[in-house]
Amino acid sequence: MQFRDLQRQYNLLKPRMDQALVEVAASGRYIMGDKVVELERKLADYVGVEHCISCASGTDALYLALRVMGVGAGDAVFVPDFTFFASAEVVSLVGATPVFVDVEEETFNISPDDLERKIKQLPSGLSPKVVMAVDLFGLPANYPAVCAIAQRYGLLVLEDGAQGFGGSINGKKACSFGDVATTSFFPSKPLGCYGDGGAIFTDNGEWAEKARSLRQHGKGADKYSNIAIGVNSRLDAIQAAILLVKLEVFDRELALVGRHAAKFASLMGEKTKAPRTPEGYCSAWAQYTIRCKDEAEREAIRERMAEKGIPTMVYYPTPLHALPVYAQDKAFPVATQLSRTVLSLPMHPYLTDDEIELIASTL
Repeated sequence: MQFRDLQRQYNLLKPRMDQALVEVAASGRYIMGDKVVELERKLADYVGVEHCISCASGTDALYLALRVMGVGAGDAVFVPDFTFFASAEVVSLVGATPVFVDVEEETFNISPDDLERKIKQLPSGLSPKVVMAVDLFGLPANYPAVCAIAQRYGLLVLEDGAQGFGGSINGKKACSFGDVATTSFFPSKPLGCYGDGGAIFTDNGEWAEKARSLRQHGKGADKYSNIAIGVNSRLDAIQAAILLVKLEVFDRELALVGRHAAKFASLMGEKTKAPRTPEGYCSAWAQYTIRCKDEAEREAIRERMAEKGIPTMVYYPTPLHALPVYAQDKAFPVATQLSRTVLSLPMHPYLTDDEIELIASTL
């Protein structure tokens, strides 16, 4: 059993996927080009925003987003403490300061209550600039509350939708919340390519043009007329072709993972602390993450699962504030507890009923 079975997906899409790859190879256009333009248009339409700017990775997307928002030295960016390192790393890369915020126990996402506390407690010398909310494990953050707080304190909102692409709140798609949003096309993400890739989403035309410039060395009217210090972060045509094929079946795959998640919850019943999806929210189920009683129980479950050939993962074993590079001696009780108790189970569209029943019965 695979944690996320990309080979099973490829085998089902093989005829169309192989054709798309051959078309790119025959075209001679391997960097940017028509496939990338088509993908950006379709992704913007899917999400419901004016602009989609593709780039080389989800991390680059976050970095470029902060650049176009004008974030730099002296600025504070509020980041959930329980997420992947890249969310905070890019803040440091642009010279700003990540200010960590605790999360909600049942949704794993940024806590609006603690966000407001951290804004009020911001040390002197830092200027509050951006709230970065992360759609962890596929579930959109509480944007109604986050955006209201941001508006109250004059902050911008950046949606880190690396895991959330395909999710929604009351029909509004992930990557359409806030001022700018980003996603990742890393292979294991809900919409993944066969390498690295990412995208930025916004309704701000000026910021979109700036992102297009920065992803190509700060180019101006042509590539030898540089108007800013940028980076080399372009999506290649092969990855765009792969994503165009996968986008055709994406909604069907979302329906399948939603069905699998519901079956997991039904089979596990009250014995397991299953992930909670608030009313009106739809998760993309990038991960199916349960909560154990403690670290000892988690390790016992992992050992038993391994005996049955069932892979498991721990996302994330260390909160951001406790990583050696930040090493902050502050209290983040929920994030700390989650890091000791969360366990992610196999989840992807092509799990079979027998596999789901084996995972649930073993647990």
